[in-house]
Amino acid sequence: MRPPEKKRPQVALESTLYAFGLPHPKNVEVAWRVARAVSEKGSEPKTFAVIDGTIKVGLQDHELDRVAKGKGVKKLAASDLGPAMALGLTGATTVSATMALAHGAGIKVFATGGIGGVHRGASETFDESQDLWALSRYPVAVVSAGAKSVLDLDKTVERLETFGVPVIGYRTDTFPAFYVRESHLRVQHRVDDIKTLARVCGAHWRMHPNVGLLVANPVPADAALDEQEMAAWTAQATDEAAAQRVTGKELTPWLLRRLAELSEGRTVEANVALAEENARVAGELAKELHHVLETLSVV
Repeated sequence: MRPPEKKRPQVALESTLYAFGLPHPKNVEVAWRVARAVSEKGSEPKTFAVIDGTIKVGLQDHELDRVAKGKGVKKLAASDLGPAMALGLTGATTVSATMALAHGAGIKVFATGGIGGVHRGASETFDESQDLWALSRYPVAVVSAGAKSVLDLDKTVERLETFGVPVIGYRTDTFPAFYVRESHLRVQHRVDDIKTLARVCGAHWRMHPNVGLLVANPVPADAALDEQEMAAWTAQATDEAAAQRVTGKELTPWLLRRLAELSEGRTVEANVALAEENARVAGELAKELHHVLETLSVV
């Protein structure tokens, strides 16, 4: 009798990148590239979405294409999951929703592009992403290129500290700024190899079993954009969004689309490169973390 086949470690992937972050059909191509990056490191990719009210842990080709085309697809934060299920909606999962679903599915590692955070002008608008709340609530390691560059990075990092979410710089001493490799914000903890990163995750969950962890992994150097150029484009896009009164869930996708126009597509290429790189790191981390958590009896 053959022994049962060992289950491969899994990596959660969000679906908003495909529904709202990239144009069709490039988004489908990128979805496959990101999934392949996870698989090549020995882990199994699982893209989350809600299709006609049903939670999907991994998408079939026709489901991915439906989400990628975006028609009738909602942007779902964690708080939208229950209503979406009850109302039979189809939606792409944000970081917060994906973390909630990954935790429910027993997946400990999640690869994304960049997390949401505190928006500029939040002292008046109170506009903060549920991603920060989710990181404080679900024990999932999120591999990202920091937070999206259109946000207030200083306040985002402060909020992470307030929520008790450790930020681990993977081969970096500073908090990445999404399209830009570095910022003026230093990380408190840096690691330079996957084995150490997995041990850090395991030790964190022994102390705080219900809190996530952010792995800050910079965009690859050959795809990174210039800090001054990005600052100018971001300021212009933010001013235009304010003039057009773009707010709430629509703000970040609108800003990313406008940055793509202002940069003549360079931000899109950087977004693809960092998403693939985060998927590779997550694939390695999931594989190593599985052994660590088995040893610590945390799984």
